[in-house]
Amino acid sequence: MAKAKPKYKEIISKLPEFEKGDRFKANIVNCAILTSVFLSMDRKPTAAEATTYYEHAMTNFATKAFCKLGGKQKFTDKDIEGMKKTAALKAADRNPYSWNMEYLPYEDGSGYEARFTKCGICTLMKEYGLFELVPAMCHLDYTMSEFGGASTFAREYTLASGGPYCDCGYKKKK
Repeated sequence: MAKAKPKYKEIISKLPEFEKGDRFKANIVNCAILTSVFLSMDRKPTAAEATTYYEHAMTNFATKAFCKLGGKQKFTDKDIEGMKKTAALKAADRNPYSWNMEYLPYEDGSGYEARFTKCGICTLMKEYGLFELVPAMCHLDYTMSEFGGASTFAREYTLASGGPYCDCGYKKKK
């Protein structure tokens, strides 16, 4: 971590300011930390090693508490309004390190999909030659949904794997 700190500061200093209301700033900060760690290693980890490392690093008390709190708010009017506002913001049109998404409620009322067409993590990791490790960060979506307790997470496509978009599906647990 000591070796990674200067690289992290360098990465963060190059990022543009995020707009008010852009809910993805923490995601890019986590990506900058992970990128700096990977760049400071003696060798680049495999995707499997990166996935294990990131999940272990992120499954701490604070993350679990954050997810549990988010799970209590999942599918509430406030959650749905936040998703709609994020979709309307289209922040990646102005900041390549942010995200663009669509909010797509399931017709049967069982949940919704957040469909991402632009991804700040993909942009940052591609810039630093680590694009093949993006799935390590994507995998955490499953873990965070599980910690939240309110939804089952499902995905068919990711931009990182060459898909047309990232489909982050959240189905209400019964």
